[in-house]
Amino acid sequence: MSFNRSGLPGWTYNNEELFELESVNIFKKNWQLACHESDLPEIGDYITYDMLGERALLVRGQDKQIRAFHNLCRHRGSRLVVGERGNCKNVIICPFHAWVYNLDGTLRGPSRSETFPLIDRNEWGLKPIELDKFMGFYFVRFQPSNYPKASNILERHKDKFELYHTDNIISASKISLSESLPINWKTVRDVDNEGYHVAQAHPGLHDLYGENYWDEDYHYWSTVSVGEINKKPSKLWTVKKYRKILEQLEEPYSELPRQWLYIGIFPNTVFGFYPDSVIFYQEIPLKYNETQIRSAVYKRSNESRALKALRFLSGRIDNSAVEEDNQLSVWLNEAPRSSAYEGSFFSDLEKGVRDYHDALRTMLPVIGLDEPPDLGKIAVTNAELLAKEN
Repeated sequence: MSFNRSGLPGWTYNNEELFELESVNIFKKNWQLACHESDLPEIGDYITYDMLGERALLVRGQDKQIRAFHNLCRHRGSRLVVGERGNCKNVIICPFHAWVYNLDGTLRGPSRSETFPLIDRNEWGLKPIELDKFMGFYFVRFQPSNYPKASNILERHKDKFELYHTDNIISASKISLSESLPINWKTVRDVDNEGYHVAQAHPGLHDLYGENYWDEDYHYWSTVSVGEINKKPSKLWTVKKYRKILEQLEEPYSELPRQWLYIGIFPNTVFGFYPDSVIFYQEIPLKYNETQIRSAVYKRSNESRALKALRFLSGRIDNSAVEEDNQLSVWLNEAPRSSAYEGSFFSDLEKGVRDYHDALRTMLPVIGLDEPPDLGKIAVTNAELLAKEN
């Protein structure tokens, strides 16, 4: 296979100025998965989603529609709701000065309204955030761009979402957020965008699908990876039990492929489709050297005892893999600081990592420079490089 086998230069993993550029152009201008509709089952239920200074609030209105707003009171900018989820009943009340908003974002009224004689309530509703939906999942975009909508990106995978009935799954637990990891967000993608490491680094996954793992040729906005479940005898008790129960699964779930299917959407989210459940995980960048992992598990709406047992076992296998990947990310992130580091050298099985790096270079060509621009010059240099390309 002929392709450039080198990865991103080491400086791109340890540069605060570059991170500020990535924050806007990679994350705020691209679509971020916020939740599944089953995370908001009742009127007044809300989910918050914080990223890089942005604060999103998704709430189910009186008309049962889900809307997205900036979690920001129009009066002084206070958070309107706190915590990751909850229910605000019939109205949203700011905890600072008790301004009251309807669930559709319109302003019902400020407290002490007589002290705001000129306020036009029609102009002081909550500020909306772009919202997109695909097969039960909701995405937000904090800043406008010409990048395609999440629903358009995932349209080529619609048959897979339909096969796993994502319109009818329900939340199995709260969306979780990991402890902060001392890594640059790109190292998470560098680990996750290839299966070459599975045999050595993931005993559970290797026992489950071993050499039957493959990655689709990289597609700019979305990716596909498949692990077909082994027919060889298993060594780990979790995998043995999983395979045994899987063979006894009832219809229609017995008709699902014997595989774990992963679909990634640029820049930072991966869906997992299993016979027993649907999951997602995504990295949430906090600083250039600090990242969290956000994830959720969804179960079948008519989950049987067998499906519940399978979901428990797949969770055990997955949790081990997450811990293993987190450790790999930490080790990988340390490497560029070493005087011996000369960059990455990719095998044919790691082409997905290189292709992802190429996608980043397309959006931010400054990332492709061997050495960082002078301090304070990264944004200007990037703009100049984009102008030359256009």
